Amino acid sequence: MKFTAQEIATQLQGTVEGDPNAEIFQLSKIEEAEKGSLTFLSNPKYTPFIYKTQASVTIVNQDFVPEDDLSTTLVRVNNAYDSFTNLLDFYNKGKTVKLGVAKSALIDPSIKIGKNCFIGELACVNEGVEISDDVKIYPQVYIGSNVCIGARTIIFAGAKILEDSIIGENCIIHSGAVIGSDGFGFAPQENGNYKKIPQTGIVILGDFVEVGSNSTIDRATLGVTSIGNGVKLDNQIQIAHNVEIGDNTVIAAQTGIAGSSKIGKNCVIGGQAGVAGHINIGDNVKIQGQSGVISNIKDNATIQGTPAFSYNDYNKSYVYFKNLPNIAKEINRIIKKLNL
Repeated sequence: MKFTAQEIATQLQGTVEGDPNAEIFQLSKIEEAEKGSLTFLSNPKYTPFIYKTQASVTIVNQDFVPEDDLSTTLVRVNNAYDSFTNLLDFYNKGKTVKLGVAKSALIDPSIKIGKNCFIGELACVNEGVEISDDVKIYPQVYIGSNVCIGARTIIFAGAKILEDSIIGENCIIHSGAVIGSDGFGFAPQENGNYKKIPQTGIVILGDFVEVGSNSTIDRATLGVTSIGNGVKLDNQIQIAHNVEIGDNTVIAAQTGIAGSSKIGKNCVIGGQAGVAGHINIGDNVKIQGQSGVISNIKDNATIQGTPAFSYNDYNKSYVYFKNLPNIAKEINRIIKKLNL
């Protein structure tokens, strides 16, 4: 696909400064862009690259003032980062326009399927499934019985949505993700063995949820494991049975949330964090990477460490952690001097 600078400016409600007929056919980073590329500048750290970029068109903020000559045509917008993100979304959707059902897909005749859907090669869709309009199911996806999938959701190759799960609208499930597998429930026995506790609940994903590759969301023991609207989960995340995650919370890779914990709205959880079971984390909480959370956290807190505590207190304490060997030497010197 080819676009002109003027077409891009019209799409973004921006203005052109330079050649309105400059053509682009690819998207690039500003430091690597070549002729025919569209790029953007929003971070001041990358400003030097705009004076030597080969990009045909560069999206910039309205207040950008060049300090040298430019060879690239500018498209001025209110927010260059957001505008470029919107173009990436448009570009990506253009690549994923697929329709129809592959001959090799295994489709139960009882399913309900909406308009403009796609089901790829070797996908397996079981009885009682309901698929809304514009859903894309890529090859080798497994959809268990009685699953409901909301409109415009995309499920990439190899993902598994197990029985009775409910997936909202405009969700993205990446390759290898497993939604609705058994929770980790075992009852200790007197002889030292463990008896499996049946996991009879379901998983419900809200709208605009994204689940990263190889992440897992377990079904509830009873009731629901609930993921709120707008939640974004990175790759390789474990969400245990009966967990509840509030709207617009984002969680980075390799984090584990133990069973029955509740996480509020608009939280940010760094990579490799661990949250113990049966605790409550409030709204707007920030948990730094590799933190271990073992108790309830109030709204608006920022925490770090294992076990995690106040982020500011952690930073102050860390100064002493690093200097413990020197502090010990100084204490020993003082003891010797005082003949203690």
